[in-house]
Amino acid sequence: MGFYWSFLTVLTLLAITAPLALTFGMGGAMAARSRIAPVSWLGKGYIAIVRGVPDIAFFLFFVIALDQGIEYLRHQALCPDWPDAIRQGNDFIVCQTAKMPLNNAPPEAHDRYGFFIAVFTFAIVFGAFAGNVLFGAMKAVPKPQIETAESYGMTRRQTFWRIVVPQMWVYALPGLGNLWMVLIKATPLLFLLGIEDIVYWARELGATKTPRFTDYPHADWRMWYFLALLVFYLAFTRVSEIALERIMRRLTRGQATAGGEAQRKVAA
Repeated sequence: MGFYWSFLTVLTLLAITAPLALTFGMGGAMAARSRIAPVSWLGKGYIAIVRGVPDIAFFLFFVIALDQGIEYLRHQALCPDWPDAIRQGNDFIVCQTAKMPLNNAPPEAHDRYGFFIAVFTFAIVFGAFAGNVLFGAMKAVPKPQIETAESYGMTRRQTFWRIVVPQMWVYALPGLGNLWMVLIKATPLLFLLGIEDIVYWARELGATKTPRFTDYPHADWRMWYFLALLVFYLAFTRVSEIALERIMRRLTRGQATAGGEAQRKVAA
């Protein structure tokens, strides 16, 4: 049953991470195009730094740093009279009440906490890539559209939300679609974060079992389990391609783009 539930874990991760990463990306892109220099530096720095770090290295480092950061803040709030140093060589030691989750917490609490850390890490990483895509899409909106809005007396904020944002999606969707495909392929990295995902269970259940350790002995079946994962990922990406194509046709309707021109020619 753990193998079957792991598929739901992957789908839940995608359902939560995608909008959260898009939110981070939107915030990063808006910050990058800000006229306030420190805000612009922050947005461009977030996009550049996270995109420049290998995903695996970021996952392994950020998860530890985030976990220790949370425990450090809890330690400062809950154990102000702690006499010992928190950092003792390579060890990070906080009081028991500051642990996340607590040592006496049920296993479900540990699983939920690990899943939250994984979702947040995925969102930070893919949010940077989404921010780069959205920043480019904002710049791709024709300038005459923006100048026309300003000539009608719209403020910079009104122009952004009423002109730039509605029109940028047609330019952003190809990049966001590719990013969605990469996100699907990146879900096996959950195994590195301690989450019992489909890769973990495929390896555990498919490995050779002997009568000494199980009531269901079998040979090495990992090839068949991973073949099932291959079919799952190929089917999922195909469904995603169909959905993205339909969204693209919807967005290009009436737009002055190659897709919009093709639709007008077909209608004529």
